[in-house]
Amino acid sequence: MKNKLPLYKNYIMNLIFPAFVFGSITGILTSIFVTLFKFCAKYAVSFSHTMYDYLSTHVYLLPLVLALGLGVAFLIALICKKEPNLRGGGIPASILAMRGITPIRWLRNLIGALFLPLISFCFGIPLGTEGPSVLIGTTVGKGSVSMLATKHKAWNKYSMTGGASAGFSVATGSPISGIMFAIEDVHGRISPMIVMVATISVFFSRITSELLDKIAFLQTDIMLFPNLSKPIALEIKDIWIPLAVGIIVGIMAVLFLNYYRAIYALFNKVLKKLPHSIRIFIVIALVLCIGIISFDFISTGHHLTESLLYDGQRAIALLFAILLVRMTLSLCANCNAINGGMFLPIMSLGAVLSSIIAKVVISLGVDSSYYTVIVMLGITACISSMMKTPLTAIFFAIEALSCYENILFIIVASIFAFIITEIFRAKSINDTIIERRETEIHGDRKMIKIDTYVAIKPGSFAIGKQIRDIFWPNGLQVLSVKRSENEADINQYGENDLRQGDIIHVRYATADPERTNDELYAIIGNQ
Repeated sequence: MKNKLPLYKNYIMNLIFPAFVFGSITGILTSIFVTLFKFCAKYAVSFSHTMYDYLSTHVYLLPLVLALGLGVAFLIALICKKEPNLRGGGIPASILAMRGITPIRWLRNLIGALFLPLISFCFGIPLGTEGPSVLIGTTVGKGSVSMLATKHKAWNKYSMTGGASAGFSVATGSPISGIMFAIEDVHGRISPMIVMVATISVFFSRITSELLDKIAFLQTDIMLFPNLSKPIALEIKDIWIPLAVGIIVGIMAVLFLNYYRAIYALFNKVLKKLPHSIRIFIVIALVLCIGIISFDFISTGHHLTESLLYDGQRAIALLFAILLVRMTLSLCANCNAINGGMFLPIMSLGAVLSSIIAKVVISLGVDSSYYTVIVMLGITACISSMMKTPLTAIFFAIEALSCYENILFIIVASIFAFIITEIFRAKSINDTIIERRETEIHGDRKMIKIDTYVAIKPGSFAIGKQIRDIFWPNGLQVLSVKRSENEADINQYGENDLRQGDIIHVRYATADPERTNDELYAIIGNQ
């Protein structure tokens, strides 16, 4: 028992205690910043709506607004050049930072993530609040470690993971979805430490959100759709409905992801010679001209999704027009590095497409009371297929859309939409963006392959943790571990907690050996 006591103490002091400290601080601060951001975004969207209503009756002012848009385009291009992490969606930028692919300057990126998207919202650019919220949480997580524990840099990725989960949770009002987001979208694997830090951060962010909601001037609605009523419960004989919705949305997702590549090629190959600021201005000009026709074609998509959930009065022809225009504008904005998220726009595309499906199904004789639940099935399937996160989509439907009485049908729609994208080997929009950003970052830099043995040093971060729980430097593989006292290999049947003195065999390829070694030594100690 005495021999196990030091390991037990190490487990508490080197894992549980810092996870709780960093997780709680990150969760609380993320909730404060994201709530403030949502509060400002709410008024930015409201201002945008008012501006477009006014412009629709005073079209002669459009050239003046276009001139302002040109100035904004130059500002966005300049900021994106200075801070690459603020380019485009906040989720891909956060994932790149958490996987150790790109460094992140937390204070600059926090300020940028708080204010830059508000410019987009004022102009009605169809991007959402959840991407910036995730980036806010990621930067807060990095800042928590940087300010409180400069000697424990290995906690950076864990704290950033907790912040990203908390940011997603506060933005969408879905705590369990926030935890699943870290597991499924950010890291693509499950481990006790990921679950622990994400859960702690989400827990404290939720408590803080509840408290902030009581403050009158910061009422931003904790839930994404606070007035949404419980949908009708489907019967087992209706299983064909989610099956049809899943297949149709899945096919649409494949087309959407291929359309993204076409839009990207247009702006970054055909129009590559144009300055970045001019390409941004083209998007702003398109949004301004289309927004005068109808606000349904632009903005975050939250208002559109909410209205489609409550009623289906829009004509099918109009819905098809909204679907095509919103899809085009959102992808144009994302491909030109305008800051904002894709989650809400994707959700609105799901609502529009499933509204069309619902109208067709109802015209074939299905009860009209099924309209809302069909729209909810479509939203879930769209998130599952376009973002390739079926589990996050299912939990989101249960939490944000109150679909707990339709769990089976939600699962069917989500999984079948996901299967369709797998059949066509379509990558999620986030993965596609991350791959392109990685290529841009590395460019023609030569990758150096390293195969070596390193030791776990006294007092290092790795002690007491399992290999699967550690966020190793990007691309690093642990090939084997030898226990120092008896030189016996650790295998799948033996003890797999790392201990002081263990010798690990690592292999990795990197374009920046110095940075990779710094990350590795932060985990195992200086060699």
